[in-house]
Amino acid sequence: MTGATGTPAAGRADRAGASLLALDPAAQDLLFRAARTANTFTAEPVDDAQVAAIHGLIRYGPTALNGQPLRVLLLRSTAARDRLLPYLSSGNRAKTAAAPLVAVLAADVDFHERLPELFPHQPQARQWLADRTERVAQARFNATLQIGYLLIGVRAAGLAAGPMAGFDATGVQREFFPDGRHEVLLLVNIGRPGPDAWRERLPRLTTEEVVWTR
Repeated sequence: MTGATGTPAAGRADRAGASLLALDPAAQDLLFRAARTANTFTAEPVDDAQVAAIHGLIRYGPTALNGQPLRVLLLRSTAARDRLLPYLSSGNRAKTAAAPLVAVLAADVDFHERLPELFPHQPQARQWLADRTERVAQARFNATLQIGYLLIGVRAAGLAAGPMAGFDATGVQREFFPDGRHEVLLLVNIGRPGPDAWRERLPRLTTEEVVWTR
């Protein structure tokens, strides 16, 4: 529903609730309301210092047993990008070839090996995940949580992210992670949004449609 001013009703409700949040309204916009999934980018590079700053922020997001299974492979060179492109759907190839930075996001399915260091108050935690099936499920779930944190962290750096699921995950895994230890989950293009970077904002569900109280 749109009011006389042309502002969607959901957007007006968001603005009305902005004062109830601890985060500054401009930061709310940067991370959520004004942020979009980008399809084109400028040529401005994304350097290692920016990536380190993003990770320095998002690494504090919670994961089960503090396991932190997400692993990020950055593809910067043309040679590495050329290895990736054949595994992408046709609609994702051109924008990935032109993006300043491409990240391959994977779950370390042997993340439990670091638990004595990351979860030291429970020395037996490593043994809790001796079963590979359970461990892989935990790795996927918690790495996916971390991907959500990463996308918000990219926005916090003033950059835009273009996550993509349209690719041959088995092929990418075989190409870049032949050790079998890492399971590829998602690809993300990262950079400054370019001309025609996004389409019109799509509808969002209201609080009443999502949240119940019992």
